[in-house]
Amino acid sequence: MAQQANVGELLSMLDSPMLGVRDDVTAAFKENLSSDRGPMLVNTLVDYYLETNSQPVLHILTTLQEPHDKHLLDKINEYVGKAATRLSILSLLGHVIRLQPSWKHKLSQAPLLPSLLKCLKMDTDVVILTTGVLVLITMLPMIPQSGKQHLLDFFDIFGRLSSWCLKKPGHVAEVYLVHLHASVYALFHRLYGMYPCNFVSFLRSHYSMKENLETFEEVVKPMMEHVRIHPELVTGSKDHELDPRRWKRLETHDVVIECAKISLDPTEASYEDGYSVSHQISARFPHRSADVTASPYVDTQNSYGSATSTPSSTSRLTLNTPGQLPQTLSSPSTRLITEPPQVCQIVCLLSPLLCGEADHLG
Repeated sequence: MAQQANVGELLSMLDSPMLGVRDDVTAAFKENLSSDRGPMLVNTLVDYYLETNSQPVLHILTTLQEPHDKHLLDKINEYVGKAATRLSILSLLGHVIRLQPSWKHKLSQAPLLPSLLKCLKMDTDVVILTTGVLVLITMLPMIPQSGKQHLLDFFDIFGRLSSWCLKKPGHVAEVYLVHLHASVYALFHRLYGMYPCNFVSFLRSHYSMKENLETFEEVVKPMMEHVRIHPELVTGSKDHELDPRRWKRLETHDVVIECAKISLDPTEASYEDGYSVSHQISARFPHRSADVTASPYVDTQNSYGSATSTPSSTSRLTLNTPGQLPQTLSSPSTRLITEPPQVCQIVCLLSPLLCGEADHLG
């Protein structure tokens, strides 16, 4: 294991059909990571995962500890900067943060966060944008204090992508825009849940401009009809909700639950009572994309990984009716079979995010 020449052979053994072999090789890799504090092995594991979607390698990467967390984030940051690897590396990032690693608080100071925000402000690939938004939504409750530094970036991203939902760029297929719309709804929900005073101030300023009024009426206003009046709008302030002391007493799941409380969607609001929708999801969505490894929000051991009942999250939606969020048109399980593979993967992305990370709270 100490010699680089042996790494390739060991990597191939990680996918052995024999469980005992996989366990032994996984243990060997973890032992090496404990003794070797350099980045080379982590970089090799990331490259191998991107080539193969190896689940044993994913398991190793999602359980890395210091100092390898920095090596992993640096490697992900490098690949986010390259168009050819951006989608696959964002998927890996989603897998990692979904498990809420012990070093999740470091995300707020890692160079990766500005890179992700830059991607969401500049990229034009709708699948990358949808995946990136969902990663950001998952990340925000883990690093709520990041709002003090990056709040305007979060709002700019929402403004940019909400306008896409209306303008429908000609090079983007309708079905991809549908899922982008769903992710933008989820971002709206997260930003309103966490930073209501600042977010409402942004909405008032941004959508009072004549050129943005149509986007507000057709896209944003319907989203507002699915949330309660946030108590912080009465008792809080813009400065208070950005105060780090506000967040110190809250764990990640507390933030998620607080966001769920202001939702009028039954699935999300039910998290006030600790309700789990895992059985509901599995019953409604028996068919999933064959390549579930491509989605960072699919739990391959459980029955999560499909859309919830939130207004923008069902698997077949339409944006044709002005002033409304997308509505279901047909059986989701039938639609999943006929949609392009990337769309199926995005459907799988939506569930744990739009219903409050079900596999953490259920």
